[in-house]
Amino acid sequence: MLPAEDQPTDFARLSDAELLYLAQHARRYPPALGQAALQELQRRGLVPDELPQAPPAAPTSQPGRPEPAWWALVGRVFRPGGSYFITPLLLLLNLAVFGLMVVQGTNVLHPAGPDLIRWGSNFSPLTLHGQWWRLFTACFLHGGITHLLLNSYALVFIGVLAEPLVGRWRLLLVYLLSGVTGNVLSLWWHTRGVNGVGASGAIFGLYGLLLALVATEARHLTRPQRLALLVNTLFITATSLAYGLQQPTVDNAAHLGGLLLGLVAGVVLGIWSRLFPAPVTP
Repeated sequence: MLPAEDQPTDFARLSDAELLYLAQHARRYPPALGQAALQELQRRGLVPDELPQAPPAAPTSQPGRPEPAWWALVGRVFRPGGSYFITPLLLLLNLAVFGLMVVQGTNVLHPAGPDLIRWGSNFSPLTLHGQWWRLFTACFLHGGITHLLLNSYALVFIGVLAEPLVGRWRLLLVYLLSGVTGNVLSLWWHTRGVNGVGASGAIFGLYGLLLALVATEARHLTRPQRLALLVNTLFITATSLAYGLQQPTVDNAAHLGGLLLGLVAGVVLGIWSRLFPAPVTP
């Protein structure tokens, strides 16, 4: 490094490395010094006489009309990428299934029971007599637009928190297993029969997963992060279960089944992480 008080006047005596340093750090010296170093490098043929200009950045929106912030936020919610990949795909799948149901004539606000059965709801007489696949398909059906929007909001909220902590495929596995487990417990609880739909059991499984990971300290989080996740998740879980007790149409059995599966999965994942810690990258 050349201090400012020792600025050379004869650049021909400097080495290539010294000239390159001066040109690269021209902001530290008077403008004339950096320009002179660059000219000497050009004279030696080390730098082209005309430096290439950086291409202009592609406009993200029409000139004079910046992209609205809310539109960018909506795009991020539905666009898979990075540690937020499985969650938007599940969201889009739920929306697509509901859209197909509506196109085929299902009522948007209050789908009829036979329509739900036709699309694969957890209908006791059929599920218990060979159509076990309904335990899975019912996780992607919803009893109206309100039901769909509430579950979509909950899925995005918990997915943003949980997917970066557990990874794509673990989140997907816990989501599906929780949904199926919730439907199994619903069949057991409703001895008089049930015609159940919704992703609530699967979403509660993600709540349980996150609670177990935070409570067992299976993930390296700061104390404020751990406390915030624990309080928020407990609050949402408790209020959702309390709401279900007041609404006879809400299947709390499916919620509890998914929650229990998620808790177990979180504990197992925590034990696995302690026994087989991921290698630390340099």
